[in-house]
Amino acid sequence: MKVKKNTLLLIACFVWAAAGCNIARIGISTYPGYVSIFNIFLSTATFTVFQKFIFGRLVEKHTKRIMGYQEEYKYFWNFFDLKAFVLMAIMMSGGIYLRAAHLAPERFIAVFYSGLGISLLLAGILFGRNFLRAIRVKTTE
Repeated sequence: MKVKKNTLLLIACFVWAAAGCNIARIGISTYPGYVSIFNIFLSTATFTVFQKFIFGRLVEKHTKRIMGYQEEYKYFWNFFDLKAFVLMAIMMSGGIYLRAAHLAPERFIAVFYSGLGISLLLAGILFGRNFLRAIRVKTTE
């Protein structure tokens, strides 16, 4: 199924926001026994690193790629390229394995997943913002 290229930004918005909500939910639900200033600092640092060096750049890169398509309609899965799908699959598989095999202590899950999940959620929100900007630009043309 093909969709307008700016709709790819909306699809990315929902995919990343859903992933972010799920990961943040896992982290936050594990957090109550581990709340401390130090752990909150670590969660904030995790969020900052992922947002600045991974997801923030990913949003910019894919928005630029999507809006650069010559064709107005693309397949719905074109919201990401192959590299992004591989990254997502590795992150999901690794996270599931880490928790299922009990390789990480709950404190790590609480701290890391909270920061990572909120960063993923923000990436989804940024894709949504870029979608709204694309619509606004389209209507002013």
